[in-house]
Amino acid sequence: MYEQKGIAHKAELQPDTSSQLKRKTMSSTKTTNVAFMTSGGLAPCLSSAIAHLIKYWCEAKKDGRVENLTFRCYRYGYKGILTADSFMISETVLDDIESLHDLGGSPICNSRVKLTNKKDCVARGFCGEDDSPTEVAAKQLIKDEVTVLHTIGGDDTNTQAAQLSKVMAEKFGGKVIVIGMPKTIDNDVYPIRMTFGADTAAEQGALFFKNIVSESTANPRMLILHECMGRDSGFLTAATARKYREMLKKQKFIEGFSTSKKSRDIHAVWIPEMKLDIEAEGQRLKQIMDECGNLNVFICEGSGVNEIVSEMENYGEVVPRDAFGHITLNKINPGAYFSKRLAKLVGAEKTIVQKSGYFARSAASNEFDRDLIGKCSQVGVQSAIEGVSGCMGEDEDKEGFPVRAIEFERVKGGKPFDVKSDWFETILKEIGQPF
Repeated sequence: MYEQKGIAHKAELQPDTSSQLKRKTMSSTKTTNVAFMTSGGLAPCLSSAIAHLIKYWCEAKKDGRVENLTFRCYRYGYKGILTADSFMISETVLDDIESLHDLGGSPICNSRVKLTNKKDCVARGFCGEDDSPTEVAAKQLIKDEVTVLHTIGGDDTNTQAAQLSKVMAEKFGGKVIVIGMPKTIDNDVYPIRMTFGADTAAEQGALFFKNIVSESTANPRMLILHECMGRDSGFLTAATARKYREMLKKQKFIEGFSTSKKSRDIHAVWIPEMKLDIEAEGQRLKQIMDECGNLNVFICEGSGVNEIVSEMENYGEVVPRDAFGHITLNKINPGAYFSKRLAKLVGAEKTIVQKSGYFARSAASNEFDRDLIGKCSQVGVQSAIEGVSGCMGEDEDKEGFPVRAIEFERVKGGKPFDVKSDWFETILKEIGQPF
């Protein structure tokens, strides 16, 4: 692992009085102590974000914008801050930092920990019953003399970091510049035009289905549901469909054989932003099943969740949720739920549900994402030097979508996919799905 090249650091969190913390933070220093943490689910951007940020910090030191420079990595996101689990990056490995671009996942590891979920933090042993997780984290950052914190995560991760910075300042007199990096394959964060990793995940999901679709030839009247990740936003499902159909257009088929462009095309795209009439869709899709001998449906994992949850609650079942309060989608399994209903409507002899999520989200960044992350990292480093906190991204509320440190109070999740996008309407029109 990458951490083996660094210097291990795992110290006990010693109690500090507020005055001691203030003296430590307010003492003059010419060293910029940069810290990194990655949090939440994986996305194809985590390793590249760290590589790009380190690159631009090193450039800042080289051209005199900062004097001394250190890099600290907290393992497993907020868990690492709460438990004082971190390591320093040795200067001896900085020349090789570009190699991180070739890695998927996070080189410093993720976890799902919410500082405002005290019950969960206490249960997992990250703090005591009488502690505030946010205050414990604030004290640790001050103890480690962190001056800039790069949080690489979704909207929850970044808005928590902003609150953490506020607690440091108001309660302990500390100061840390927070530069968030918006990681989510759902691309559902306001007001960010494109979140890191979403394009790569769509590309990888398309590659996944390019192989899986061959299963349509393994059995008569085969139904394949390709389930893509996406809690409330259908962006990834739609973008994956787009990229797959671009691949399909390049494929040459020989006339007369059973497998054809139509049999390997997508026959339906179901996303949360569109009402799903399963009975009407069943009638439409049965005609395709009769003609092609198979069906291929792309479904967003968030589709129909309200319907499934309502059914579970009516039967007195417990709805599984994670530390963030989100419904655990892989446990309620929307793909399996709808596959059973659709299979009866279209007369499928065999049904398979294939999930591309883990395959797609664990990839290394593609060229598009590396370029986007690079631009945001460059501006983010300069913003930190100027003392301006924010979440990096193309601000879609500003003319020209400039890359800037977006004010944290404007950052929030839940942005829906625009079903009126020309390219998406074209897909639906070409596959014959009403919209």
